[in-house]
Amino acid sequence: QVQLVESGGGLVQAGGSLRLSCAASGRTFSRYVMGWFRQAPGKEREFVSHITWSGGRTAYADSVKGRFTISRDNAKNTVYLQMDNLKPEDTAVYYCAGRQVGGVSIYGIDYDTWGQGTQVTVSS
Repeated sequence: QVQLVESGGGLVQAGGSLRLSCAASGRTFSRYVMGWFRQAPGKEREFVSHITWSGGRTAYADSVKGRFTISRDNAKNTVYLQMDNLKPEDTAVYYCAGRQVGGVSIYGIDYDTWGQGTQVTVSS
């Protein structure tokens, strides 16, 4: 089972950009479906985006579609989330998650490996 470590969070003004990275340990990363989720204070965790093991298919929550881009580099054991045109409502702790068995999913319960999270704060 891989272990995941997120980085790249921070404080940014509305309209700005950030790129989150999720580095995975382990040689089976390329077999994992990967997802990004976020949790804002006082709210439930929500799906942001996912990507297949090959990177050939991606999906996004409606709230981030057109602004966020997920990608992966299996040679570097890393998945990325490029976030552009950030809005204050994007403020949350962002988590990457991996799923070894099964296809892509928008449900966090389907993922079996999680990172520790990275804080993203967007000021207005």
